[in-house]
Amino acid sequence: MSRIFSLRAFKALVVGSLVFLGTVAQAQQVFRMTAIPDESPTELARKAAPLVKYLEGKLGMKVEFTPVTDYAASVEALVNKQVDLAWFGGFTFVQANVRSGGKVIPLVQREEDEKFKSVFITTDPAIKGLADLKGKTLSFGSQSSTSGHLMPRSFLLQASIDPDKDLRRVAYSGAHDATIAAVAAGKVDAGALNISVWDKFVADKKVDPAKVRVFFTTPPYFDYNWTVHADMPAATREKLAKAFLDLSRDTAEGKEILELQRATRFVPTKADNYKGIEAAARSAGLLK
Repeated sequence: MSRIFSLRAFKALVVGSLVFLGTVAQAQQVFRMTAIPDESPTELARKAAPLVKYLEGKLGMKVEFTPVTDYAASVEALVNKQVDLAWFGGFTFVQANVRSGGKVIPLVQREEDEKFKSVFITTDPAIKGLADLKGKTLSFGSQSSTSGHLMPRSFLLQASIDPDKDLRRVAYSGAHDATIAAVAAGKVDAGALNISVWDKFVADKKVDPAKVRVFFTTPPYFDYNWTVHADMPAATREKLAKAFLDLSRDTAEGKEILELQRATRFVPTKADNYKGIEAAARSAGLLK
């Protein structure tokens, strides 16, 4: 009897342990997200905090924002499935799509990203258009930035200005806010950055538009999106997309998140939307 009892007790212990471990594993499951570092780390963390809390409620699991050091790191993190969700610019999405062999899926974008723009700014009164940049110094953002490098470079080339040949010096600030700072401080004659960050700086009175002014605004193009790896279960992907699409300025939570994300609302997107970005990158020699 004692052997039978012991065997039953052992089995019960094993089953109980497995249930406990399964519960712990489920409790410890973490959904990780990241974003290209196109602004300062403190600003990115501030923008992510309420979104993290919102997604935890919608997904029913712990969500963590994982910062990365540069644009390339965000691409590698998603391609290698070190994170589950990434905020990409159009160009970083294209890089991730190529790098993964088509194994990433853009889920949603802000309504604003369907017709995104870049601006060129300066403090030099002699600079009135792109042609006036010849012989001047110019700062882009990150080399992998869509709105801070790729598309501004593309429009310069369309205007018959080769930044590497026609400008005295080309710099890379690493982020949009750093580009504004470089121009305002007179470190460069002009800079190119995304219109969203520029408008936010003007609205927050962090820059004086009477001193630092926009002298060229690009035509619109598709830009930022939230992207996942194609191996994500379809049910999770659908739940995640719905969470973004359900955000509304009619609720206090939705209003806070959308304002921090500089979005009117989120809308569905697809890989084909970024074919123009890919063509521009290949034409500019930035994508092999």
